[in-house]
Amino acid sequence: MSDPNLHPLFLGPYGENDALLEKLVVEFLRDHVYWRRNFHPEDPPAIPTRAAQTPEFQAFEARLRRELHQLSASLKRSVPFHSPRYIGHMVSDVLLPGLAAQFLALPYNPNNVSADAAPVTIDMELKAGLQLARMLGFPHDPAREDCAFGHLTSGGTVANYQALRLALALKAFPVALRAIAPPGMTLPCDDWAAFNLGATAATDLFDQWRCWVSRQPGSQRRHWQARLEAERIEQLGLSGFFARHPELRTPIVLAPVTAHYSWSKGMKLLGLGAGQLELVPEHGMRMDPAALEATCERALAERQPVLACVAVLGSTEFGTIDPVDRVLQVRDRMLARGLGMSVHVDAAWGGYLATLFRTPEGGLRPLADMRQVHADFPSREVHDAFAALGGVDSVTVDPHKLGHLPYGAGAFVCRDQRAAELLSESADYVFAPAGADDFFSRFRQLGRFVPEGSKSGAAAAAVYVTHKVLPLDHANFGTIVAESIRGAEAFRQAATRFKLRMAGRLRVDVPFEPDCNLVCLALNPAGNRDVAVMNGFVRRVFDTLRADPRLPLQSREFFGSITTLKPAALGEADTARVMRALELDPDLLDGDREGESDRLVILRHTLMNPFLLDEENGISYIDGYFDFLERECDRLLWTQPEHRIPDDQDVA
Repeated sequence: MSDPNLHPLFLGPYGENDALLEKLVVEFLRDHVYWRRNFHPEDPPAIPTRAAQTPEFQAFEARLRRELHQLSASLKRSVPFHSPRYIGHMVSDVLLPGLAAQFLALPYNPNNVSADAAPVTIDMELKAGLQLARMLGFPHDPAREDCAFGHLTSGGTVANYQALRLALALKAFPVALRAIAPPGMTLPCDDWAAFNLGATAATDLFDQWRCWVSRQPGSQRRHWQARLEAERIEQLGLSGFFARHPELRTPIVLAPVTAHYSWSKGMKLLGLGAGQLELVPEHGMRMDPAALEATCERALAERQPVLACVAVLGSTEFGTIDPVDRVLQVRDRMLARGLGMSVHVDAAWGGYLATLFRTPEGGLRPLADMRQVHADFPSREVHDAFAALGGVDSVTVDPHKLGHLPYGAGAFVCRDQRAAELLSESADYVFAPAGADDFFSRFRQLGRFVPEGSKSGAAAAAVYVTHKVLPLDHANFGTIVAESIRGAEAFRQAATRFKLRMAGRLRVDVPFEPDCNLVCLALNPAGNRDVAVMNGFVRRVFDTLRADPRLPLQSREFFGSITTLKPAALGEADTARVMRALELDPDLLDGDREGESDRLVILRHTLMNPFLLDEENGISYIDGYFDFLERECDRLLWTQPEHRIPDDQDVA
C-alpha cells in the first residue's frame, strides 16, 4: 500500500487536491492585498473605484482575458509531467508546499541579490543552503567557523559554473599570496607547491591571511590588500596569471564520461577551454577509480596541475552513481604526493536521494536498515558513495528535479563557508557594509558571491518552506524518494518479465543495472544484427512515446525519452557486453562514422512519480507501460511491411 502521507503533498494526477491549493492561493492573495492596504492606510487609493466601469478598463480586461484564454488553451499541449504516464525526463509533479509558497511570494517580487531588495527571502535562501548541507553531511551550524554555505541558482548548470569558479580561486590564491610574501606568514616553498595545496589547506591559508591582514594598521591593511588583489587570477586573468608564473600550466579538470555537457560549457566560460576537460574512463557507466588514479599519476609525472575532479551522483542519462568514497581516496593519496585538487560532486539529479540516507537526528542511516525497506537499493557501493559526501569540497543539487519543486531552482553548496569569501565581489550601490561578522550578516549581501545579478526570492521561499514542511531525512522528504525507488524496482522486475514475454520477437536488455530511479532499456528485433536497423526501430518506438504538438495529448498513452550509448563512452568491455546481449554484429558499430551506426539508441525512463504503483485503485502504470510497449513493438515488427526484418532473419 502506498504511503498515505503522500496524498496531501501534490496537486495530484487527477487534480485531486485542487480545493486545498485554491484555498491557499486565495487566502494568501487576500493576505497580500491587506498588507498593501495597511502599509500606509492614510494614503488614498491611486486607482479610483470607478475605473473598472470605464470603456478603457473594460477594453483592457477583454484583451487580457482573450490573451490569457489563448495562453491557457496553448498550455494544454504541454507535456503532462504530473501524470504517472509520464516516465521520460527528470521532472514530475511539483510539491504543494513549494507551489503555494512560490505563488505567495511572487507578488512581493523579492530579488535575492541584496538584503535591501529581499530582506526576508535572502535569509530563507541561506537557511535552505544549510538544510541541503545537513542532508549532504556537511557542517550546518552557522555558529561554526567551518560551516557550509549554499545558495540557489537557476539550475545545475550555473551551480557547476560556481564550482569551477571556487576551485580555481582556491587553487590560485596561495600562488598570489606567495607572490606578495606577507612577513611572518608560513608559505609554500614554490609556486608548484602553492598551486597544489588542495582545497582544505588553501582555505586554511586564506583564513590565516585574513587574520594576519586584519591585525595591520589601516593604511598598511589597505596596502597589503591592494598588493594581493593585483596578484590574484581574478584580476590578472588566465593569461596574465600564467605569464607571471611560467612554471605553472593551465590546470585540467577530470570528469567521468557521463558528465553533463554543462562542464564543457563551464570550461569555455571560464576561459580554461574545453580541451582542458579530460574524461576519465568508466566501468558500467561509473567512474573507474583505477583509471582516475592512473590519470593523476600521469599528471603528476608531467607536472600537469589538476583543478578539480568531478564525480557524478546520478548521471542524467543512466542514473548511475560514481564511487565518491574511492574518488576521495585517490584525492588524498595524490595530495600526499604533491598533486592537490578539489573534488566536486554533480548531484543535480541524485542529490535528494541523500534524504534516504539521513536519519531525523542527522546521522547516516545504516545499510541494513535501508535494505529492510527496499529489495535492492542501495547497493553497498552506492551506500559508501553517499556516506562519503561530507568529505567532498562542493556539491550541485537541483531542487527542481528530484526535489519536486518548480523551475528554476538549482543549488550550489560548498563544505566550508570561509572559501566562499574568495568569490566576493563589491558593488557599492548594491552591497551595504556587512556589519556584524556572523554567518547571516556576511552572506546576506548574496549578490557579492553568486554569478547572477538578479535572482528570484520566490524560488527561495518555495525551497525553504518545502524543506520546513518536509525535513530532508528518510522519515519525511525521503518518503517521496522511497516511493520512486519502489517504482524503479518494480520497473526493473517488469522489464525482466517483458524480456521473457518478447523472446523470439525482440531482444531486450537493461544495459546498466540501475543505481537509483532511472532505468534504460535496449530493444532489438529478434534476428537483426545491424545496429542501424535496431536504432531505426527504437526511434520508431520513441515516436509513440514523445509529445507531438500536432496531435491531441490524449493520443499518447505514455511518454518516455531516449538516449544513446557511444563506444567511446562505453569502453571496449561494456560495448562488447551490450552488443552480445542484443545479438548485434560488432563490426557494424563504427564509432568513427556519423549516422545511425556510430551509437546505440535506447529508451530511457525516469521513475520519479510517486503514484506509479496505485494500490488504491489496483493500477500499476508500470505494468500498463510494458503492455503498451509490447503492443507497439508487435505493431512495428509485424504490421508494417517496410519495417519488418527480412524473412531470412525471421525467428520462429
